Amino acid sequence: MIPGLLLCVSFGYAAALKPTCLSAQFRRPGDFVIGGLFPFGMDTINLTARSEPTLIVCERLFVDGLIWALGMKFAIDEINNSTSLLPGVELGYDIYDTCFEPLAALQPSLLFVTRNGTTGIGVACNYTDYQPRVAAVIGPHKSDLCLLTAQLFSFFLIPQVSYGASSEKLSNKELYPSFYRTVPSDKNLVEAVVLLLNEFGWNWIATIGSDDEYGRGAQELFLSTIGNGSICIAYEGLIPSDLTDPKAKKQMEETIEYINKTNVNIIVLFAFRQPAQALLEQSIKMGLSKKVWIGTEPWLLSDITTSIPNIQNIGTVLGFILKASTVPGFQKYIANLLSSVQQDEFCQESREFYRRVSSDVLGTQCKQCDHISFQDISSILSHSQIQPVYIAVYSVAYALHRALGCTHQGCPKASIRSQQLLHFMNTVPFTVNGQSFRFDESHGTNTGYKLIFWHWENGSLTHLLVGDYQESLNLNKSLIQFHTADQKEPTSECFRECEPGQIRQIKGFHLCCYDCTDCPENTYCSSKGCKQQGSSTPLQRARHLLTTTLQTAPPALPAWSTSGPLPGARSATTAARGKPSNNLCVMQQIVYALCLNACLSTFFTKSLEIVLLTEFPRCARSALRWVRPSRAWLLVALCLLTECLFCFCYLHLGPDYVLPDYSSLPTEVLLTCSTASWLAFALMHGYNGCLAFVCFLCTFMVQTSGKKYNIARGITFAILIYFIVWIFFVAIFATLRTVFRSVIQIGTILMVSLGIVGTYYIPKCYILLLKPDLNREDYFQYSTQEEPEGDPQ
Repeated sequence: MIPGLLLCVSFGYAAALKPTCLSAQFRRPGDFVIGGLFPFGMDTINLTARSEPTLIVCERLFVDGLIWALGMKFAIDEINNSTSLLPGVELGYDIYDTCFEPLAALQPSLLFVTRNGTTGIGVACNYTDYQPRVAAVIGPHKSDLCLLTAQLFSFFLIPQVSYGASSEKLSNKELYPSFYRTVPSDKNLVEAVVLLLNEFGWNWIATIGSDDEYGRGAQELFLSTIGNGSICIAYEGLIPSDLTDPKAKKQMEETIEYINKTNVNIIVLFAFRQPAQALLEQSIKMGLSKKVWIGTEPWLLSDITTSIPNIQNIGTVLGFILKASTVPGFQKYIANLLSSVQQDEFCQESREFYRRVSSDVLGTQCKQCDHISFQDISSILSHSQIQPVYIAVYSVAYALHRALGCTHQGCPKASIRSQQLLHFMNTVPFTVNGQSFRFDESHGTNTGYKLIFWHWENGSLTHLLVGDYQESLNLNKSLIQFHTADQKEPTSECFRECEPGQIRQIKGFHLCCYDCTDCPENTYCSSKGCKQQGSSTPLQRARHLLTTTLQTAPPALPAWSTSGPLPGARSATTAARGKPSNNLCVMQQIVYALCLNACLSTFFTKSLEIVLLTEFPRCARSALRWVRPSRAWLLVALCLLTECLFCFCYLHLGPDYVLPDYSSLPTEVLLTCSTASWLAFALMHGYNGCLAFVCFLCTFMVQTSGKKYNIARGITFAILIYFIVWIFFVAIFATLRTVFRSVIQIGTILMVSLGIVGTYYIPKCYILLLKPDLNREDYFQYSTQEEPEGDPQ
């Protein structure tokens, strides 16, 4: 095969001295015609001076665009020669130049939507039965051209498959329902770049884009992706679209000067060939220090870029290119084609096909193609990405295969409208050269990227594969030789991850750029900076909690003794130990309030009995039955029910909750129960205070001999202790640090409980246990009545 290829090359080179008929190879009739939009040329002539809508002409040939167009021709010729995909069906093609210019791309696009067999666009209310000239369109290459043409083709629901447009805007299926692409979107590219930056710890960078849809769109996505603060942007800018404008040069000079001032070592460049070339040339001319340039395919693989004088001196170049396989047989096909276009018989047949398509429509506008030889394009052909074009053509062919209902024996002769292909392109995978493809939900194929490194050796450039990206980044750092003295990766840090006990100190004018500084001694690090009573060393703070009894309830309801009139005493306590929780904090307050209420409600019934006997003896007989043991429980239950209602209000208005306290202890977190609503707290405990005050009013005026036991005196002293302890508690609690408040609250509850037990229940226990002979009715019948002063006469 190699000798034959060399023979074709040598023959083509010898015959290339005269013009060829390569320009006539971009039009062919067929049962179904596929339109093609490719950039054969570039540098349109004086568009601003157009006063009439004349034909747009390009000055120079763009060899990559020519190769892409030949890739489409190769795929269609291969399909037509196949006996399995579309047997018996002849595919035609109609390929036109876009010149990288929207105006140039619009003219052939209008031709594609004309009614089949005519040059006019029919205007109708309903286009269901409308049959355009082409069944599908391949291209164009650039995103800004696709944003224009996709709206036109989507109106007619003509499938359009781009081989290079990566703008994320084109993923909108509502605006562009018939648009597809065989390359990943810029979203995937940006994710790959961010992962690469994070892999090396580079967070102080500059980003530059070409002032077109590709550059602006990719840069906007990049900036939004790093918006969480993981990477800080020192400079962001755009390369002017009109490089002939004198202001464009000045703008690039200012960009390079600013990058020099920021001392960044990393530049991310989203740009096409010409803008990237202009920026790199200006950087070399102004002596920009060596940087790490992270690029993308449009300029990484460009021979124009790599041929810039002293391009080796810009530093280290890394970048992502499409993960595309080579297309078998393509180079041999091109060599044979460029040899054939020198032959008169072949050219005569080609021109006949050209005229059969239509003689009154646009020309291909590729006159420069007739002066191209294989040697002119061999170097570019070796690394040109043909597979996206090749897959795009096959995706349409497979959709036709399923829409027609083809078998290995043949395809039925049927008329297929363009919109019928969309269903099969959306749902059915297809296989090309043993590799499976399918369009995802956004009508794209995320084939992934290769990470390449510009490796210079003896003035010769090699695109060295150092990694790849397919949802995750795989990187072989050992293959990358950086421009630094030790060939290790340079640092480009605006910040680093701060250690525990450190805070971010913003530096300069960039809010995302900061230094890490230690907190001073006896302070701790918080989200708002360094706070007092903390630690200047990084600590994993332990949680500190009280392990002693947190709540102790006072005596509850008494149980009556059956051996005498003096009631016996029982006491109930509730304890809470261990780690506080929201539920435990709530239960502490509720259990204490209810237990204390149970105690005070028994005092209340006894106090009412005493006041009836001493102050209202005449009505005592009728009222006493409500405070006697047989019915006293009703009054106690009513008091408890009222307290339960206040507890419900407490739960509704704002119960206590666990609050971590970072300031009270230097190395530990104190877990405390914090009060959410002081109003609810006051209602719940204030009711017990009111009940105690009523008991005190009923008993403190009753006088008896000091040698004789008196229930009223026990209640009075118990209530006095309750009030005194809580008065001191409120005063002390308001002035104490948080770390001591729980201890004081525990002590207060214990003192109240012990005070009630000591003044009311211990005297009762003394008589029951040590003086059982005094537990008689005649001993207690005057215990609640005033005795006369002095001895009786």
